[in-house]
Amino acid sequence: MKNPRFLAAQLLNKTFGSGSYSNIQLSHGLDSADMNERDKRLCSVIYYGVIERKITLDHIIGGLSSRPLEKLDMTVLNILRCGIYQLLYMDSIPDNAAVSESVSLAKKMGKTSASGMINAVLRNFIRNGKTFPVPMDILNSSSILYSAPVWLVDSLCGDYGLECMTNLLSDALENSPVTVRMNNTVCSEEEFLVALGDIKAVKDEKIPYCYDLSEGVPTASEAFKKGYFHVQDRASQLCCMAVSPDANDLVLDICAAPGGKTFTMAEMMGGKGTIYAFDLHEKRVKLIFDGAKRLGLENIKAMSGDASVYNPDLPKFSKILCDVPCSGIGAIRRKPEIKYKNPDDFAGLPDIQYAIAENALNYLEVGGELIYSTCTLRKEENDMVIDRLLENHPELEPVDILPQMGELFGSYKASIFPKHFGSDGFFISKVRKAR
Repeated sequence: MKNPRFLAAQLLNKTFGSGSYSNIQLSHGLDSADMNERDKRLCSVIYYGVIERKITLDHIIGGLSSRPLEKLDMTVLNILRCGIYQLLYMDSIPDNAAVSESVSLAKKMGKTSASGMINAVLRNFIRNGKTFPVPMDILNSSSILYSAPVWLVDSLCGDYGLECMTNLLSDALENSPVTVRMNNTVCSEEEFLVALGDIKAVKDEKIPYCYDLSEGVPTASEAFKKGYFHVQDRASQLCCMAVSPDANDLVLDICAAPGGKTFTMAEMMGGKGTIYAFDLHEKRVKLIFDGAKRLGLENIKAMSGDASVYNPDLPKFSKILCDVPCSGIGAIRRKPEIKYKNPDDFAGLPDIQYAIAENALNYLEVGGELIYSTCTLRKEENDMVIDRLLENHPELEPVDILPQMGELFGSYKASIFPKHFGSDGFFISKVRKAR
Protein backbone atom coordinates (compact mmCIF):
# COMPACT_ATOMS: atom_id res chain seq x y z
CA MET A 1 0.00 0.00 0.00
CA LYS A 2 1.40 3.39 -1.02
CA ASN A 3 2.38 5.90 1.67
CA PRO A 4 0.11 9.00 1.46
CA ARG A 5 2.97 11.42 2.24
CA PHE A 6 5.12 9.75 -0.41
CA LEU A 7 2.39 10.22 -3.02
CA ALA A 8 1.78 13.82 -1.94
CA ALA A 9 5.48 14.67 -2.38
CA GLN A 10 5.58 12.87 -5.73
CA LEU A 11 2.56 14.79 -7.00
CA LEU A 12 3.99 18.10 -5.74
CA ASN A 13 7.16 17.42 -7.74
CA LYS A 14 5.02 16.95 -10.85
CA THR A 15 2.74 19.92 -10.20
CA PHE A 16 5.51 22.43 -9.50
CA GLY A 17 7.62 20.95 -12.27
CA SER A 18 5.04 20.91 -15.07
CA GLY A 19 2.51 23.53 -13.99
CA SER A 20 -0.38 21.11 -14.53
CA TYR A 21 -3.73 21.59 -12.80
CA SER A 22 -3.81 20.24 -9.24
CA ASN A 23 -7.25 18.62 -9.47
CA ILE A 24 -6.24 16.60 -12.55
CA GLN A 25 -2.87 15.64 -11.06
CA LEU A 26 -4.38 14.49 -7.76
CA SER A 27 -7.21 12.59 -9.41
CA HIS A 28 -4.80 10.63 -11.60
CA GLY A 29 -2.49 9.96 -8.65
CA LEU A 30 -5.22 8.68 -6.34
CA ASP A 31 -6.90 6.58 -9.03
CA SER A 32 -3.71 4.62 -9.59
CA ALA A 33 -2.71 4.34 -5.90
CA ASP A 34 -3.29 1.30 -3.71
CA MET A 35 -4.54 3.32 -0.75
CA ASN A 36 -7.52 3.28 1.64
CA GLU A 37 -9.92 6.24 1.90
CA ARG A 38 -8.31 7.58 5.08
CA ASP A 39 -4.86 7.70 3.47
CA LYS A 40 -6.32 9.26 0.32
CA ARG A 41 -7.80 12.05 2.44
CA LEU A 42 -4.45 12.61 4.18
CA CYS A 43 -2.64 12.74 0.85
CA SER A 44 -5.19 15.20 -0.54
CA VAL A 45 -5.02 17.51 2.48
CA ILE A 46 -1.23 17.69 2.43
CA TYR A 47 -1.02 18.03 -1.35
CA TYR A 48 -3.58 20.83 -1.65
CA GLY A 49 -2.40 22.44 1.58
CA VAL A 50 1.18 22.77 0.35
CA ILE A 51 0.03 24.28 -2.96
CA GLU A 52 -2.27 26.75 -1.20
CA ARG A 53 0.40 27.80 1.32
CA LYS A 54 3.57 27.49 -0.77
CA ILE A 55 4.77 31.10 -0.35
CA THR A 56 4.16 30.98 3.41
CA LEU A 57 5.94 27.62 3.71
CA ASP A 58 8.90 28.77 1.62
CA HIS A 59 9.22 31.93 3.72
CA ILE A 60 9.46 29.76 6.85
CA ILE A 61 11.89 27.28 5.31
CA GLY A 62 14.05 30.11 3.97
CA GLY A 63 14.45 31.48 7.49
CA LEU A 64 15.49 28.10 8.91
CA SER A 65 17.61 26.53 6.18
CA SER A 66 21.31 27.32 5.83
CA ARG A 67 20.98 26.79 2.08
CA PRO A 68 18.98 29.13 -0.19
CA LEU A 69 15.70 27.66 -1.41
CA GLU A 70 16.74 27.83 -5.05
CA LYS A 71 19.68 25.52 -4.28
CA LEU A 72 17.60 22.88 -2.51
CA ASP A 73 16.71 19.70 -4.39
CA MET A 74 13.04 19.84 -5.49
CA THR A 75 12.13 16.61 -3.67
CA VAL A 76 13.85 17.75 -0.46
CA LEU A 77 12.08 21.11 -0.65
CA ASN A 78 8.69 19.45 -1.08
CA ILE A 79 9.36 17.12 1.86
CA LEU A 80 10.15 20.19 3.96
CA ARG A 81 7.00 21.93 2.72
CA CYS A 82 4.91 18.89 3.65
CA GLY A 83 6.55 18.73 7.09
CA ILE A 84 6.08 22.42 7.90
CA TYR A 85 2.51 22.28 6.65
CA GLN A 86 1.68 19.40 8.99
CA LEU A 87 3.32 21.15 11.95
CA LEU A 88 1.61 24.48 11.37
CA TYR A 89 -1.82 23.61 9.97
CA MET A 90 -2.68 20.00 10.90
CA ASP A 91 -3.47 19.80 14.61
CA SER A 92 -4.48 16.16 14.25
CA ILE A 93 -0.86 15.15 13.57
CA PRO A 94 1.53 15.18 16.58
CA ASP A 95 4.70 17.20 16.08
CA ASN A 96 6.96 14.19 16.59
CA ALA A 97 5.03 12.21 13.98
CA ALA A 98 5.30 15.05 11.44
CA VAL A 99 9.08 15.18 11.94
CA SER A 100 9.75 11.44 11.99
CA GLU A 101 7.53 10.80 8.96
CA SER A 102 9.33 13.55 7.02
CA VAL A 103 12.76 12.09 7.85
CA SER A 104 11.51 8.62 6.89
CA LEU A 105 10.06 10.03 3.66
CA ALA A 106 13.45 11.48 2.69
CA LYS A 107 14.99 8.03 2.96
CA LYS A 108 12.15 6.37 1.01
CA MET A 109 12.55 8.93 -1.78
CA GLY A 110 16.28 8.41 -2.10
CA LYS A 111 17.31 11.58 -0.24
CA THR A 112 18.95 9.98 2.82
CA SER A 113 21.78 12.52 2.79
CA ALA A 114 19.25 15.29 3.40
CA SER A 115 17.42 13.55 6.27
CA GLY A 116 19.57 15.24 8.96
CA MET A 117 18.93 18.68 7.51
CA ILE A 118 15.18 18.00 7.25
CA ASN A 119 15.13 16.86 10.88
CA ALA A 120 17.01 19.98 12.01
CA VAL A 121 14.81 22.44 10.11
CA LEU A 122 11.56 20.93 11.39
CA ARG A 123 12.76 20.65 15.00
CA ASN A 124 14.06 24.24 14.96
CA PHE A 125 10.63 25.37 13.78
CA ILE A 126 9.05 23.59 16.76
CA ARG A 127 11.62 25.09 19.18
CA ASN A 128 10.76 28.55 17.82
CA GLY A 129 7.17 28.02 18.88
CA LYS A 130 6.07 27.46 15.27
CA THR A 131 6.13 31.22 14.72
CA PHE A 132 7.77 33.19 11.92
CA PRO A 133 8.52 36.86 11.22
CA VAL A 134 6.41 38.84 8.75
CA PRO A 135 7.46 42.09 7.02
CA MET A 136 5.75 45.31 8.11
CA ASP A 137 4.65 46.58 4.67
CA ILE A 138 1.20 45.54 3.49
CA LEU A 139 2.22 44.03 0.13
CA ASN A 140 4.90 41.70 1.47
CA SER A 141 3.07 40.81 4.68
CA SER A 142 -0.11 39.98 2.73
CA SER A 143 1.93 37.96 0.26
CA ILE A 144 3.29 35.77 3.08
CA LEU A 145 0.12 35.55 5.17
CA TYR A 146 -2.15 34.68 2.22
CA SER A 147 0.50 32.85 0.19
CA ALA A 148 -0.02 35.02 -2.87
CA PRO A 149 2.67 36.62 -5.04
CA VAL A 150 3.26 40.33 -4.49
CA TRP A 151 2.11 41.16 -8.02
CA LEU A 152 -1.31 39.61 -7.33
CA VAL A 153 -1.71 41.39 -3.98
CA ASP A 154 -0.75 44.66 -5.67
CA SER A 155 -3.10 44.08 -8.62
CA LEU A 156 -6.12 43.32 -6.43
CA CYS A 157 -5.42 46.25 -4.12
CA GLY A 158 -5.02 48.59 -7.08
CA ASP A 159 -8.22 47.43 -8.76
CA TYR A 160 -10.51 46.92 -5.77
CA GLY A 161 -8.85 48.03 -2.52
CA LEU A 162 -7.47 46.31 0.57
CA GLU A 163 -10.75 44.81 1.83
CA CYS A 164 -11.58 42.98 -1.41
CA MET A 165 -8.00 41.76 -1.79
CA THR A 166 -8.08 40.35 1.73
CA ASN A 167 -11.47 38.76 1.15
CA LEU A 168 -10.47 36.90 -2.01
CA LEU A 169 -7.03 35.75 -0.82
CA SER A 170 -8.11 34.70 2.68
CA ASP A 171 -11.14 32.86 1.30
CA ALA A 172 -8.85 30.98 -1.10
CA LEU A 173 -7.22 29.32 1.93
CA GLU A 174 -10.53 27.91 3.19
CA ASN A 175 -12.38 24.79 2.07
CA SER A 176 -14.54 25.41 -0.99
CA PRO A 177 -18.23 24.53 -0.70
CA VAL A 178 -19.69 21.91 -3.02
CA THR A 179 -22.45 23.87 -4.76
CA VAL A 180 -24.86 22.32 -7.25
CA ARG A 181 -27.76 23.28 -9.50
CA MET A 182 -30.80 21.02 -9.25
CA ASN A 183 -32.19 19.94 -12.62
CA ASN A 184 -35.75 21.18 -12.35
CA THR A 185 -36.65 19.65 -15.74
CA VAL A 186 -36.46 16.06 -14.47
CA CYS A 187 -37.10 16.10 -10.72
CA SER A 188 -38.84 17.84 -7.85
CA GLU A 189 -36.98 19.10 -4.78
CA GLU A 190 -38.29 16.14 -2.78
CA GLU A 191 -37.05 13.62 -5.36
CA PHE A 192 -33.68 15.38 -5.47
CA LEU A 193 -33.23 15.34 -1.69
CA VAL A 194 -34.26 11.68 -1.35
CA ALA A 195 -31.90 10.59 -4.15
CA LEU A 196 -28.96 12.33 -2.41
CA GLY A 197 -29.14 9.72 0.35
CA ASP A 198 -26.94 10.64 3.33
CA ILE A 199 -25.68 13.82 1.66
CA LYS A 200 -27.33 16.85 3.23
CA ALA A 201 -28.37 19.78 1.03
CA VAL A 202 -28.81 23.40 2.14
CA LYS A 203 -30.94 25.50 -0.20
CA ASP A 204 -29.80 28.97 -1.24
CA GLU A 205 -32.30 31.65 -0.29
CA LYS A 206 -31.69 33.88 -3.34
CA ILE A 207 -30.64 31.64 -6.23
CA PRO A 208 -33.31 29.22 -7.52
CA TYR A 209 -32.43 25.50 -7.47
CA CYS A 210 -29.02 26.21 -5.89
CA TYR A 211 -27.83 24.00 -3.01
CA ASP A 212 -24.70 23.46 -0.93
CA LEU A 213 -23.98 19.79 -0.27
CA SER A 214 -22.38 18.31 2.83
CA GLU A 215 -19.36 16.03 2.89
CA GLY A 216 -19.56 12.95 0.75
CA VAL A 217 -19.11 12.14 -2.92
CA PRO A 218 -22.07 13.77 -4.71
CA THR A 219 -21.12 12.29 -8.07
CA ALA A 220 -21.46 8.78 -6.59
CA SER A 221 -25.02 9.45 -5.44
CA GLU A 222 -28.21 8.16 -7.03
CA ALA A 223 -29.19 11.79 -7.64
CA PHE A 224 -26.17 12.33 -9.89
CA LYS A 225 -26.71 9.10 -11.81
CA LYS A 226 -30.32 10.09 -12.47
CA GLY A 227 -29.27 13.52 -13.78
CA TYR A 228 -30.89 15.40 -10.91
CA PHE A 229 -28.07 17.95 -10.62
CA HIS A 230 -24.75 19.19 -11.89
CA VAL A 231 -21.96 20.77 -9.84
CA GLN A 232 -21.79 24.54 -10.36
CA ASP A 233 -20.53 27.45 -8.28
CA ARG A 234 -22.97 30.19 -7.25
CA ALA A 235 -21.25 32.82 -9.39
CA SER A 236 -21.78 30.75 -12.53
CA GLN A 237 -25.44 30.31 -11.63
CA LEU A 238 -25.75 34.09 -11.18
CA CYS A 239 -24.16 34.50 -14.61
CA CYS A 240 -26.89 32.33 -16.13
CA MET A 241 -29.52 34.36 -14.29
CA ALA A 242 -28.02 37.46 -15.94
CA VAL A 243 -28.51 35.83 -19.35
CA SER A 244 -32.10 35.06 -18.31
CA PRO A 245 -33.03 32.80 -21.26
CA ASP A 246 -36.55 31.45 -21.74
CA ALA A 247 -38.22 28.91 -24.00
CA ASN A 248 -38.60 31.47 -26.80
CA ASP A 249 -34.89 32.30 -27.00
CA LEU A 250 -32.25 31.10 -29.41
CA VAL A 251 -29.09 31.11 -27.28
CA LEU A 252 -25.39 30.92 -28.14
CA ASP A 253 -22.85 29.80 -25.52
CA ILE A 254 -19.75 30.62 -27.53
CA CYS A 255 -17.09 29.21 -25.12
CA ALA A 256 -19.17 26.53 -23.47
CA ALA A 257 -17.05 23.57 -22.30
CA PRO A 258 -17.30 21.78 -19.96
CA GLY A 259 -20.92 22.90 -20.21
CA GLY A 260 -22.11 23.89 -16.72
CA LYS A 261 -23.60 27.23 -17.79
CA THR A 262 -25.08 25.63 -20.91
CA PHE A 263 -26.86 23.06 -18.74
CA THR A 264 -28.21 25.67 -16.32
CA MET A 265 -29.52 27.85 -19.15
CA ALA A 266 -31.12 24.83 -20.84
CA GLU A 267 -32.87 24.01 -17.55
CA MET A 268 -33.98 27.65 -17.14
CA MET A 269 -35.58 27.30 -20.58
CA GLY A 270 -37.51 24.26 -19.37
CA GLY A 271 -35.65 22.06 -21.85
CA LYS A 272 -37.21 24.04 -24.72
CA GLY A 273 -35.86 26.58 -27.18
CA THR A 274 -32.34 25.90 -28.45
CA ILE A 275 -28.83 26.53 -27.16
CA TYR A 276 -25.83 26.28 -29.46
CA ALA A 277 -22.80 25.33 -27.34
CA PHE A 278 -19.35 25.68 -28.88
CA ASP A 279 -15.80 24.82 -27.92
CA LEU A 280 -12.60 24.82 -29.93
CA HIS A 281 -11.67 21.22 -29.12
CA GLU A 282 -13.68 18.10 -29.97
CA LYS A 283 -12.74 16.38 -26.67
CA ARG A 284 -14.25 19.24 -24.71
CA VAL A 285 -17.33 19.29 -26.91
CA LYS A 286 -17.84 15.66 -25.88
CA LEU A 287 -17.98 16.81 -22.23
CA ILE A 288 -20.93 19.04 -23.14
CA PHE A 289 -22.63 16.28 -25.11
CA ASP A 290 -22.17 13.68 -22.33
CA GLY A 291 -23.35 16.08 -19.63
CA ALA A 292 -26.47 17.05 -21.58
CA LYS A 293 -27.26 13.38 -22.12
CA ARG A 294 -26.94 12.56 -18.41
CA LEU A 295 -29.18 15.50 -17.51
CA GLY A 296 -31.76 14.63 -20.15
CA LEU A 297 -31.43 18.02 -21.86
CA GLU A 298 -32.39 17.80 -25.53
CA ASN A 299 -32.37 21.53 -26.36
CA ILE A 300 -28.55 21.73 -26.59
CA LYS A 301 -26.61 21.57 -29.86
CA ALA A 302 -22.95 20.97 -28.96
CA MET A 303 -20.31 21.39 -31.66
CA SER A 304 -16.73 22.51 -32.19
CA GLY A 305 -15.88 25.97 -33.44
CA ASP A 306 -13.42 28.83 -33.07
CA ALA A 307 -15.06 31.58 -31.00
CA SER A 308 -12.91 34.28 -32.56
CA VAL A 309 -13.70 33.38 -36.20
CA TYR A 310 -17.02 34.28 -37.83
CA ASN A 311 -19.15 31.38 -39.05
CA PRO A 312 -21.70 32.63 -41.64
CA ASP A 313 -23.70 29.40 -41.34
CA LEU A 314 -24.89 30.26 -37.85
CA PRO A 315 -28.24 32.02 -37.30
CA LYS A 316 -28.84 35.21 -35.34
CA PHE A 317 -29.32 34.76 -31.59
CA SER A 318 -31.45 36.59 -29.03
CA LYS A 319 -29.07 35.81 -26.13
CA ILE A 320 -25.31 35.21 -26.27
CA LEU A 321 -23.02 34.20 -23.42
CA CYS A 322 -19.32 35.01 -23.85
CA ASP A 323 -17.69 33.28 -20.90
CA VAL A 324 -14.22 33.87 -22.29
CA PRO A 325 -10.86 32.23 -21.48
CA CYS A 326 -9.20 34.14 -18.64
CA SER A 327 -6.47 34.09 -16.00
CA GLY A 328 -8.79 32.36 -13.51
CA ILE A 329 -7.76 34.46 -10.52
CA GLY A 330 -11.31 34.32 -9.10
CA ALA A 331 -11.16 30.52 -8.87
CA ILE A 332 -7.89 30.17 -6.92
CA ARG A 333 -9.62 28.47 -4.00
CA ARG A 334 -10.31 25.55 -6.36
CA LYS A 335 -7.10 25.75 -8.43
CA PRO A 336 -4.52 27.33 -6.09
CA GLU A 337 -1.62 26.80 -8.50
CA ILE A 338 -3.03 29.63 -10.66
CA LYS A 339 -1.64 32.08 -8.08
CA TYR A 340 1.91 31.18 -8.98
CA LYS A 341 1.70 31.76 -12.71
CA ASN A 342 3.84 34.43 -14.29
CA PRO A 343 1.67 37.53 -14.86
CA ASP A 344 3.32 37.88 -18.26
CA ASP A 345 1.36 34.77 -19.25
CA PHE A 346 -1.83 36.85 -19.02
CA ALA A 347 -0.63 39.78 -21.12
CA GLY A 348 -2.29 38.64 -24.36
CA LEU A 349 -5.62 37.66 -22.82
CA PRO A 350 -7.50 40.99 -23.14
CA ASP A 351 -7.02 41.06 -26.92
CA ILE A 352 -8.19 37.43 -27.22
CA GLN A 353 -11.20 38.18 -25.02
CA TYR A 354 -12.07 41.28 -27.03
CA ALA A 355 -11.78 39.37 -30.32
CA ILE A 356 -14.23 36.72 -29.07
CA ALA A 357 -16.72 39.28 -27.76
CA GLU A 358 -16.51 41.33 -30.96
CA ASN A 359 -17.00 38.27 -33.13
CA ALA A 360 -20.01 37.28 -31.03
CA LEU A 361 -21.69 40.55 -31.99
CA ASN A 362 -21.93 39.22 -35.55
CA TYR A 363 -24.40 36.61 -34.30
CA LEU A 364 -26.50 38.93 -32.11
CA GLU A 365 -29.86 40.05 -33.46
CA VAL A 366 -31.06 43.62 -33.04
CA GLY A 367 -32.59 43.86 -29.57
CA GLY A 368 -30.58 40.83 -28.46
CA GLU A 369 -28.39 40.77 -25.35
CA LEU A 370 -24.78 39.72 -24.86
CA ILE A 371 -23.37 38.73 -21.47
CA TYR A 372 -19.59 38.91 -21.08
CA SER A 373 -18.18 36.97 -18.12
CA THR A 374 -14.92 35.68 -16.65
CA CYS A 375 -13.80 33.84 -13.51
CA THR A 376 -11.06 36.40 -12.92
CA LEU A 377 -10.87 39.70 -11.04
CA ARG A 378 -8.40 41.64 -13.14
CA LYS A 379 -9.90 44.83 -14.58
CA GLU A 380 -7.67 44.47 -17.66
CA GLU A 381 -9.64 41.35 -18.56
CA ASN A 382 -13.01 42.61 -17.39
CA ASP A 383 -14.02 46.28 -17.22
CA MET A 384 -11.50 47.38 -19.82
CA VAL A 385 -12.58 44.75 -22.35
CA ILE A 386 -16.30 45.48 -22.11
CA ASP A 387 -15.78 49.26 -22.09
CA ARG A 388 -13.60 48.94 -25.19
CA LEU A 389 -16.42 47.00 -26.83
CA LEU A 390 -18.95 49.70 -25.96
CA GLU A 391 -16.62 52.44 -27.19
CA ASN A 392 -16.00 50.77 -30.56
CA HIS A 393 -19.58 49.66 -31.16
CA PRO A 394 -22.10 52.52 -30.87
CA GLU A 395 -24.91 50.10 -31.69
CA LEU A 396 -24.49 48.67 -28.17
CA GLU A 397 -26.02 49.98 -24.97
CA PRO A 398 -25.31 48.90 -21.38
CA VAL A 399 -27.98 46.93 -19.50
CA ASP A 400 -28.32 46.67 -15.71
CA ILE A 401 -27.59 43.18 -14.38
CA LEU A 402 -29.98 41.46 -11.95
CA PRO A 403 -31.24 44.58 -10.16
CA GLN A 404 -33.40 42.31 -7.98
CA MET A 405 -30.25 40.83 -6.40
CA GLY A 406 -29.17 44.01 -4.61
CA GLU A 407 -26.78 46.94 -4.82
CA LEU A 408 -23.87 44.92 -6.25
CA PHE A 409 -25.77 44.61 -9.54
CA GLY A 410 -26.88 48.21 -9.97
CA SER A 411 -24.89 48.61 -13.18
CA TYR A 412 -24.04 46.91 -16.46
CA LYS A 413 -21.01 45.25 -14.86
CA ALA A 414 -20.40 43.53 -11.54
CA SER A 415 -17.31 42.15 -9.85
CA ILE A 416 -18.31 39.36 -7.47
CA PHE A 417 -16.15 38.48 -4.44
CA PRO A 418 -16.63 35.59 -1.97
CA LYS A 419 -18.02 38.01 0.64
CA HIS A 420 -21.06 38.72 -1.55
CA PHE A 421 -22.51 35.22 -2.03
CA GLY A 422 -19.87 32.78 -0.78
CA SER A 423 -18.95 32.10 -4.39
CA ASP A 424 -15.76 32.13 -6.41
CA GLY A 425 -14.57 35.49 -7.68
CA PHE A 426 -16.36 36.37 -10.93
CA PHE A 427 -17.18 39.18 -13.36
CA ILE A 428 -20.40 39.71 -15.31
CA SER A 429 -21.33 42.43 -17.80
CA LYS A 430 -24.39 42.87 -20.01
CA VAL A 431 -25.01 44.87 -23.19
CA ARG A 432 -27.81 45.05 -25.77
CA LYS A 433 -27.64 45.59 -29.55
CA ALA A 434 -29.96 48.59 -29.81
CA ARG A 435 -29.76 48.95 -33.59
